[in-house]
This record gives sequence, C-alpha cells and structure tokens, in this order.
Amino acid sequence: MKETVLITGASSGIGWELALLFAEADYDVLAVARNEIKLKELQHTVKEKYGTELDYIAKDLVQLGAVDELIKELDARALEVDYLVNNAGFGLYGAFAKTDGQVEMDMITLNISVLTDLTKRLLPRMIANKKGGVLNVASTASFQPGPLMAVYYATKAYVLSFSEAIANELIGTGVTVTALCPGPTATGFEERANLKTSKLFQTGVMDVKTVAKQGFKAFLQGRAVVIPGWKNRILAFSTRFVPRKLVTKIVRKLQETRG
Repeated sequence: MKETVLITGASSGIGWELALLFAEADYDVLAVARNEIKLKELQHTVKEKYGTELDYIAKDLVQLGAVDELIKELDARALEVDYLVNNAGFGLYGAFAKTDGQVEMDMITLNISVLTDLTKRLLPRMIANKKGGVLNVASTASFQPGPLMAVYYATKAYVLSFSEAIANELIGTGVTVTALCPGPTATGFEERANLKTSKLFQTGVMDVKTVAKQGFKAFLQGRAVVIPGWKNRILAFSTRFVPRKLVTKIVRKLQETRG
C-alpha cells in the first residue's frame, strides 16, 4: 500500500512543490489549505502530470478548533498519516509597535500552535508503526532575531528548536524529524508579508522548486536540519561567531526597505 503524507499550506509555494514531489514519488498526498480553488488546481495538476489522485481538505487552520476538525476528518476517512509536512505559515513586515496585533496572534497560532498540535496528534501513530517522519518548514530566520519582523523570526526560531529537540527524542524509533530552513524564496510569501521592497528580497532569492527538492531529499535521508543554498548556509552558521548585537543590526539593515 502507498504511504500517506499530509501537507499543510499546500496551495502555493513550497507546499505546492512538495506536494508534486511526493506525488511523483508515488505517495498518497493529502493537501490541506484554506484556498479550495487552488487545491482543486493542485489536484488537477497532479492528475495531469502523474496520473494519480491527490486528496485535499479545504480548511483555515488559524480558526479555533480547526485542528480538531481536521483530525476528525482523517478519522472519518480512515486515513492513517505516515508523514506530516508542516508548511503552513506566514509573516508580517513592520515595526512591532505599529503592526496589526491580531495578524501577529494569528501568525503565532499558525506558525507555532498548529504545527505543534498536528505533530502531537500524529506522531504517536508513527512511533507505534515504527516508521514515518515530520518535515517542519522553518527558515534561515530561525538563527537570529529579526527587527521589523520580530514575531515571524521568533516563531521560526521555535520551529527549529522544537524540531531539533524531538528529532533527538525519536532516535531509534524509526521516525525522523527534519527542519527545512530556506532563505528568501520566491513563493508569494514576500507579498503577504509586505516584503517585496526590502533589501533582503531585492538582493536575490532562491527558486522555490530548488528549495523544495533539497528539502524533500534531506527529509527522505532523515536529516535533522537542511538549509538550501550555500550562501544561506554560510549566513546561518556565521551568526554563531558574531556578537548577537551586531547580528541584530545587520538583520535590521537587510530588512529595511529601499528608498
């Protein structure tokens, strides 16, 4: 029987590309996102490219009780999830004192709470089956504070720390956890976060297909952390050797908008 992978945030960007990669590798893909039109488009694309079916559940995971509803739907369909990809997430640009607080609370809910809750719900089954894996999409933002995107950077620091910790706990169980830490990537994320005019996104971004392929390969290999792109790897590791205050100043400069 085919193994099943559940992918959140699958209607665009890295989630979309990962869904195609898993479908191509002959996994049963269950795509979850709030945009049903895009999910239907993904379903059609998978059918056209690979001749296989992709299933989906249209759900806004930020809403109260959404994870409970998703788990009930899985049980109703008698679906056992072998692999979980926590990709859903978003960012917001601007000084913390001036940004929309409700948007940031929703960000914390999606980037942290939903990711943690889904992992908590689905991981025990994987351990019992002695196989499976969790791929959490973090960011190079995980490695340092991020002035002008303070909450987003903090949420991604959580994702990386959480992923590395449970990856260690699961050694010997047959289950792996991977944190994918991409740098600036052309996914549409920059538009939602109002980042298009920041120096960070104007100094070069990675192709989303490349990022997804590197993350997919590392996940199948059971690696704990993967940072696509040699420039991103250098920047991420260099933060270990530079004073924290200076790192924060550098990030602030990169985050500032041109003009």
